[in-house]
Amino acid sequence: MALRSSIFNPLLLFLLILSGTTIYAAESGGIAIYWGQNGNEGTLAETCATGKFPYVNLAFLNVFGNGSNPELNLAGHCDPASGGCVSLTTDILSCQKQGVKLMLAIGGGIGRYSLSSKLDAKNVSLYLWNAFLGGKSQSVFRPLGDAALDGIDFDIELGSSQFYDDLVRYLKSYCTKSQRVYVTGAPQCPFPDELMGTALNTGLFDYVWVQFYNNPPCQYTSGNTTNLINSWNLWSRSLRAKKLFLGLPAATQAAGSGFIPADVLISQVLPVIKKSPKYGGVMLWSKFWDDQSGYSSSIVSSL
Repeated sequence: MALRSSIFNPLLLFLLILSGTTIYAAESGGIAIYWGQNGNEGTLAETCATGKFPYVNLAFLNVFGNGSNPELNLAGHCDPASGGCVSLTTDILSCQKQGVKLMLAIGGGIGRYSLSSKLDAKNVSLYLWNAFLGGKSQSVFRPLGDAALDGIDFDIELGSSQFYDDLVRYLKSYCTKSQRVYVTGAPQCPFPDELMGTALNTGLFDYVWVQFYNNPPCQYTSGNTTNLINSWNLWSRSLRAKKLFLGLPAATQAAGSGFIPADVLISQVLPVIKKSPKYGGVMLWSKFWDDQSGYSSSIVSSL
């Protein structure tokens, strides 16, 4: 028996190696990307098929709340108002089959949105549930067809901070054993975020991709990572969320400031931020700009 226990078992070795590889993959970072604001960035299905993006945010539902009729803007891809985007159901199902999580991004830098009360937040949550998530109301039109997205991404850059915490709670209340509702967010890097701080304090966000750009006090500037790293550490210590992502422009033209050359990110930034137990990866704005720069391909193996 003792001799048999020492015999080399190649199957056991293979299983151990496979197990180690799986654990490494689960603990490594991923890339979240925004898709939807440029008709020349390829289809949603093509975006997922690259295999580089575990998270894709469809941007934006930029009109909602305060008595308004919600409006989805997918730029040059399709016209939601005329029913021209229902064919995206096929793309959505294809992405999800590959394990990609898809969120509807609400808000953005241009739009008309706000919440006037807790009741308004509840009504908006019901609309999001029935129009884009797992709801089945026959009276609510589904702009993206029958397929259900995985969650809602908050990119609140206009108006007031009021009642977004209520909206988060209502969205999370729709979770069931068979369907999880992910809640993600893209606050600005000054901490706490003026418009999203209260919502983030609910502790209900699954992923938060902080925009470390267009804000010089907390972003990278040429040759200087200090402000960026200090801000990351503050967010990492303070944020009540499962995973934190470093939000960056995918090209110099994608933002007014804050672009980090890929070699600097890999050699000077990632080795520091990956020490955080909340490290989740990198968020990029946007798929169009990433297509121009090839940024994601330059960094994906280093995450």
